[in-house]
Amino acid sequence: MVKEKTAYVCENCGYDSLKWVGKCPSCGQWDTFRQVRLSSSGKQGSASSLLASGTACPSLLRDISRNNDIRIDMHDAEMNRVLGGGLLPGSVVLLGGEPGIGKSTLSLQTVLGLTDVRVLYVSGEESAQQIKMRAMRLCHDAEKMEHLLILCENSLEQILSVIETERPSMVVIDSIQTISTEMAESAPGSITQVRECATRLLRLAKSRNIPVILIGHITKDGSLAGPKILEHIVDTVIQFEGDSHNVYRLLRSTKNRFGSTSELGIYEMQQNGLRQVHNPSELLLNSSVEGLSGIAISSAIEGRPFMLETQALVSTAAYGTPQRSATGFDGRRLNMLLAVLEKRVGFKLVQKDVFVNIAGGLRVTDMGMDLSVLAAIFSSNIDTPIEKGWCMAGEVGLSGEVRACGRIEGRISEAEKLGFTDFLLPAHNLQGLDAKKFAITLHPVTKVEEALRLLLG
Repeated sequence: MVKEKTAYVCENCGYDSLKWVGKCPSCGQWDTFRQVRLSSSGKQGSASSLLASGTACPSLLRDISRNNDIRIDMHDAEMNRVLGGGLLPGSVVLLGGEPGIGKSTLSLQTVLGLTDVRVLYVSGEESAQQIKMRAMRLCHDAEKMEHLLILCENSLEQILSVIETERPSMVVIDSIQTISTEMAESAPGSITQVRECATRLLRLAKSRNIPVILIGHITKDGSLAGPKILEHIVDTVIQFEGDSHNVYRLLRSTKNRFGSTSELGIYEMQQNGLRQVHNPSELLLNSSVEGLSGIAISSAIEGRPFMLETQALVSTAAYGTPQRSATGFDGRRLNMLLAVLEKRVGFKLVQKDVFVNIAGGLRVTDMGMDLSVLAAIFSSNIDTPIEKGWCMAGEVGLSGEVRACGRIEGRISEAEKLGFTDFLLPAHNLQGLDAKKFAITLHPVTKVEEALRLLLG
């Protein structure tokens, strides 16, 4: 009789050991090891079968043919942009986001539009009737949908059997944390189950050339639930972000083996689903009242250039310790910019509360926002509005210098398209730039005080 083989796996990081360990050597967590049963076909058997079959042989790089029929059009310009031009056959995409942010709505709305692709939508969380109700809200022609198959199942073996029978062209799993396999004894959503299910689905995608979209939960700190190896297994990781109290949603790629990770998709949540925002600048610049202090317009880059409204409020501290609050902007960078403003410009904010907000509920990481943040803070403190028609872009260094920022031509073109008349930019960005082809007036600056003097006198 063959003795059953077992191992112990850390539920936090996926580290495995032959014996139980109190403290994980990898992540340092206590009492996270759980016993799992290993498959009867061990590594030695699989290696010998490969040697016996003789199929594992290398190929010269120049002899490998490249597929140019390439990608599946998702009929969604925002998602196509984030995926790098569409969904590649045989790829595995992990879609993550907070509960209630709209992951299931986005995935179902997308597959409803793929009338030329046979899709299997697997749900481990909802019933078929619930999915039908959502589909009718998103698409009035859902009754006529003959390309979309709905399967409510939690067993991976049953799902693979249905895929073998129906032969779909695309598979959506909602969500990977609810799927379990008989090869692991732990509960659904555990480290072992998530890793085993994701590995087998990856093998299915590569062997059958079927794209698989996995919907994943995230933890309270904002990272994807499950072992870190889950993000290494898949080809693309995209995050669906946004505030549940705000109408805008961002689709951002954090890993993409077949495209850029700098692209950003923007959606607006409406009653009948998600609407693509093709020109976000016009929606984000919606300040109807002119002549207000503490507002500066910045030309930012998040995959593509668009104009953002930076708002700031400076007031006398009501308590002993002044508050520093930033919404949509890095709080630590705000503290650094305030230190530059005080040290290099001589602007005292020690006894002032400073609040900064990026309008529209967006979170921006572009360093070119620095100049607009400082301009908005300065404008609010002296209660003087920035003249209409001015916008800016520039990174601020610790010495108070305005440093060059990337893709300056795209920033200027976006500002010109929206009717801005004056653009404040780093002087270093003028090198090699043909300023004559722009109708907008360019104002190069080298230091922060020079920029503030131009804007507010």
